[in-house]
Amino acid sequence: MALNERVCVYIDGFNLYFGITSSYPKLKWLDVEALFNNLLKDNQTLINCNYFTARVRNNQPKERRQSKYLDALQTTAIEIIYGKFYSKPVSCRRCQNTWKGNEEKMTDVNIAVKILTDALEDKYDTAIIISGDSDLTPPVRAIKKFYPDKKVVVAFPPNRSSYELRNIAHGSFTIGLAKLLASQLPKSIETKTGYIINKPNEWL
Repeated sequence: MALNERVCVYIDGFNLYFGITSSYPKLKWLDVEALFNNLLKDNQTLINCNYFTARVRNNQPKERRQSKYLDALQTTAIEIIYGKFYSKPVSCRRCQNTWKGNEEKMTDVNIAVKILTDALEDKYDTAIIISGDSDLTPPVRAIKKFYPDKKVVVAFPPNRSSYELRNIAHGSFTIGLAKLLASQLPKSIETKTGYIINKPNEWL
């Protein structure tokens, strides 16, 4: 067993959020840095934790809750990398009604670029991807081809999985209830400037 194995974590924020929401909706106030410190083996060291997301739009209650959560995460030692959140018209072919749909963009690309760049800069021995999105299969395949000394492990959020990712990665597992329970942020967090961040009432 290698000593002091360096680990970098790459989190698909929306995939993780909706996975938790579908199974454990009261556990969305998640301290992702604590989660992966709780998941590490004795011979592993967490080098950095990268959280990929986009700011939601056109829904003020959701915007407010997400802002609180992102502000809370920024009090921990993680890096938040933002994509884009787009609104686009969606039509029903049967009834011909049209409404605004929302779509998050760039997360897959941002994760792929970051995990490959970090491999090039030799920042990790093992990369852990938190997602059930099969679109992340190509960067995992590239890591295995060009950096055979490095490992990629996929941690599936609750109720999320991908046959393609499971079969291309060096290993995979599903994040369980016990680890989520043990990795919650405090209900109230005081920032360095004295600002208090409270867990949204809807998440209590």
